[in-house]
Amino acid sequence: MSNVFPTRTGTETDVRLPFSFIMFAVLAFAASQLMLLGAIPSLSSGAFRLPFVWAAAHLALLGFALMTAMGAMYQLVPVAFLTPIWSERLGFWQFAVTAVGIVAFAVSLAAAPNRAFLPGLLLLFGIILFVWQMAMTLRKQETKTVMTLFVATSLLFLLLTAAAGGLLAFHFFAAKGANNHEVVFGLHVLFGLCGWFTLLIIGFSYKMVPMFSLAHGFSLRPARYVYALYISGIAVAFASLFLRSHAWLAAGAALLMGGFAVFAWHIRAILQKRMKKTLDRPFQFSLAAVAIGLALHVAAFAAIVVGSGRWLGIIVYLFIVGWILFSIIGYLFKIVPFLWWTHRYSEKVGQQHVPTLKQMMNERAVAVQCRLWLAALTLAAVSLATASVPLLAVAQTLLAGLSIAFAGTMLAVFRK
Repeated sequence: MSNVFPTRTGTETDVRLPFSFIMFAVLAFAASQLMLLGAIPSLSSGAFRLPFVWAAAHLALLGFALMTAMGAMYQLVPVAFLTPIWSERLGFWQFAVTAVGIVAFAVSLAAAPNRAFLPGLLLLFGIILFVWQMAMTLRKQETKTVMTLFVATSLLFLLLTAAAGGLLAFHFFAAKGANNHEVVFGLHVLFGLCGWFTLLIIGFSYKMVPMFSLAHGFSLRPARYVYALYISGIAVAFASLFLRSHAWLAAGAALLMGGFAVFAWHIRAILQKRMKKTLDRPFQFSLAAVAIGLALHVAAFAAIVVGSGRWLGIIVYLFIVGWILFSIIGYLFKIVPFLWWTHRYSEKVGQQHVPTLKQMMNERAVAVQCRLWLAALTLAAVSLATASVPLLAVAQTLLAGLSIAFAGTMLAVFRK
């Protein structure tokens, strides 16, 4: 694990802020996977829209993916955009509000979905604080780049996702809105998975892939086409929900698939310009997530064309795990050891014996974990395709065990 991050720029964030988010996130991830063990029979039959599954899914997506993204942005935005966080004090308050909101919202979804509206408002307030924080930070960036476009757009979709989720919670709370519930649910999924998470991961991949592979001399021009195609796909899919048009939905899925295909090709082109011959295992894992994301975009387009709602539900589950969660896990394996090493040892180099970056984490154990994550996803895909309860039980047990091992690996870094 070599030192591929930029040296100090004078814009770094208080390291306690990103670590607060990341520590909460890894614990929430383990809890979400343990909860899903209790929903195996329902999941194997393709029944994903159950209160307990909602709670586990939101704990994974909000507790892990969202909180990790927030923590990573508090660290990466100042480094990538060369501008300090607007208010670190607001960041700590935003962490507290969002963390309490996520726990209360997940508990409400599992126990009484009709009471999830008020905790949802607290969560929405935390998200608004975060978006305001990032908007004020990005505003100070002197030279806007294509990364700024991806990140700023993803923040807009985060707000829209939260608003759609709040409206869904209000439907249960007020026992009204059944007529447009399906449309709002579709918007919530589309904005959250494609607009927020995917655009954010794509945007930061354009910073991290060259950094981790030591790539130079490549063009970022294709990123504009990625953005145009993917945003067009979201817009067309958005329209299809109101028009209730299957043809428009298929066209939107085709545009999303095209945009992601250009992104995957562009990442491959960047890697061909790399100076680092052998890529680290965690980084290879993040690249595998790109390949998985591309395959699932193709599969989603096919499922929409043939009109299979059951397959689409399975693909959404695999998309969350294989593209979103795997991307985040791979990058955390790289980011957390570096941040802790920098905080703990960077100023002691040359004055006393300090561990190397390679010694901050057991790379052999990380490599084994990465292979097992891929095996668990394959098992989950086969079990869902064949509606096999025993096989899904094995896959989910493996995912739950790996989430605990992942949390242990992350927390062990802080003892170094």
